Amino acid sequence: MEIWEQLIQQSITTPEALAKALDLDVAELKRIHGEFPLQANPYYLGLIKKKGDAIWKQVVPDIKELQGSGYEDPLSEEEQSPVHNLVHRYPDRVLFYVSAMCSMYCRFCTRKRKVGDPDSVSPGALEQGFEYIRQHREIRDVVVSGGDPLMLSDSKIDCILKNLRAIEHVQIIRIGSRMPVTLPHRITENLCAVLKHYHPLFLNTHFNHPDEVTPESRKACQMLADAGIPVGNQSVLLKGVNDDPKIMKELVQKLLSMRVRPYYIYQADLVKGTDHFRTPIQTGLDIIKALRGHTSGLAVPTYVIDAPGGGGKISLTPNPIVDYNKVGDVLLRNFKGDVYRYPQRKVEHRVECIVMENQGVETL
Repeated sequence: MEIWEQLIQQSITTPEALAKALDLDVAELKRIHGEFPLQANPYYLGLIKKKGDAIWKQVVPDIKELQGSGYEDPLSEEEQSPVHNLVHRYPDRVLFYVSAMCSMYCRFCTRKRKVGDPDSVSPGALEQGFEYIRQHREIRDVVVSGGDPLMLSDSKIDCILKNLRAIEHVQIIRIGSRMPVTLPHRITENLCAVLKHYHPLFLNTHFNHPDEVTPESRKACQMLADAGIPVGNQSVLLKGVNDDPKIMKELVQKLLSMRVRPYYIYQADLVKGTDHFRTPIQTGLDIIKALRGHTSGLAVPTYVIDAPGGGGKISLTPNPIVDYNKVGDVLLRNFKGDVYRYPQRKVEHRVECIVMENQGVETL
């Protein structure tokens, strides 16, 4: 048995065990567990530095989960599933749900309704998914998701990827996994050897806080990159975890240092039981504004909202346009707050931006 499998076996899965480990109210934990199950492996629990810190909030159930509003399926994935466990929302790509299990149950998970329920992956679902993809030649990109696909055995992962790669019109395969963060021991030499057979293959992981960047997670990401697998990161904006420009800047810079490209910052979905995690949209815009120009462009992710009801991702950006002057030139603000005039009329020799006095913008 490999180390990661041993750590999974040692995971805390009951209110009684978690209450004992962290000195919590077992009765309260039982109430939450009855609605939203818990699971925490020893590695990720070991990242907690103090009660209520960023790691704690992601893994320890909170009574606030039983309060507030939200939806079980905020993105209407079930409505957009032509066959069981395959979501076809965008014209040329699908999400393929292949595993109900994770190494740690994130308290903000958008699929709280499914994760941890072994019945959420029905018998024959994989073959139904393969057949649907075979029959729809417009599908060129498949996201293998869950739960966490890397909770499956190497042989099962190999089987899934082999079936997908055998479909001629599938050009790109992506894996969504939080294992490099929550249980980096899962990234083994054998797993990397399996994955590298199926290029072009990409992996998107899910670091939310700088404290999740450890020697173990660095090694995992290094192994994936060395196997030729581009690794991206999709953070979720979480109140009290990473809703601070300084924290997010530290995170994205650490990610680049281990060859992980910051890809998305998600506005937290409207999931039942997660109201206490959500931030105002302006918080995300302020973070992007604080990153642009103040760190490498490679480190600046795209801030998106996954539209409720299955509308898809909508990117949000701080508006750099201040105004238009009388002749139609665009007035733009840079990362320092300075205003520039960008002429849109025909220019004889060259186009140049002219620094404007903030008080004099309207006179141009």
